[in-house]
Amino acid sequence: MITLRQVVDGLERLYPLDTAQSWDQVGLVSGDPDQPIRLVHFAVDPTQAVIEDAVAAGADLLVTHHPLLLRGVHSVAATTAKGGAIRALIGGDLALYVAHTNADVAAGGVNDALAAALGLTEVEPLTIEEGQPLGRVGLLPTPVSLADFATGLGEVLPAAAGGIRVSGDPEATVCRVAVSGGAGDSLFAAARAAAADVFVTADLRHHPVLEDRETSRGGRPFIIDGGHWATESLWLARAAAELADAVAAATPEAARLETHICTLRTDPWTFTVGAEALGGPSLKVDR
Repeated sequence: MITLRQVVDGLERLYPLDTAQSWDQVGLVSGDPDQPIRLVHFAVDPTQAVIEDAVAAGADLLVTHHPLLLRGVHSVAATTAKGGAIRALIGGDLALYVAHTNADVAAGGVNDALAAALGLTEVEPLTIEEGQPLGRVGLLPTPVSLADFATGLGEVLPAAAGGIRVSGDPEATVCRVAVSGGAGDSLFAAARAAAADVFVTADLRHHPVLEDRETSRGGRPFIIDGGHWATESLWLARAAAELADAVAAATPEAARLETHICTLRTDPWTFTVGAEALGGPSLKVDR
């Protein structure tokens, strides 16, 4: 029998708690360390639908990237979103574990998974913050146009309603690529300092992007918003495989831990209207 305690030990060898950023909330959220674990469900977000999916699959543990309780919560009534999630976890006898910024910085973590999906070589940290390597930067095997690079990114990321937004000359050649899964607009200066041709991240807001493009005078690094959920979801399969290996190494006498990747899309957007295609018309203003 494999216990939750043993699985948590495996997770914390892969994603040590002390490597998380100081503002983060990671680790075991719910569950009894002595409860048996047979099936672990992996997802980006601990939404109600994801929890219900894990329970329906017969999972004993849900591992998510995003925290359920990141900020102060003053009620867990079933009428609130957080309360409903906690009620579903307890009612389904489902433990919850969070690996967030500690999974971002880890070797083989979120950013390494994104870099690997893009085929980057000579990968190194994009910057260091609180003593931890945030983001990654590396080289494409062959330089390509920004348009072709964005198209290739679309082929490796799971589809989401928001698609992929690009700021830059479609015909410009790119080779050095910076990545930061999830929200990365705090790393614009780091991408520029790293001499990146293009920076792939997500959750990009109008003013920070506009200011960065002004700073770059429309040049490098070009910017791509690949979507928060999409850019981080690539890590799930690697995390599942590495956890199963870590637990097996520590408990060779036990049956191998089963894992499952949640197939629900938890990107909050449902559809878009009027998105302009590459090469589409520029904005027309009546004067």
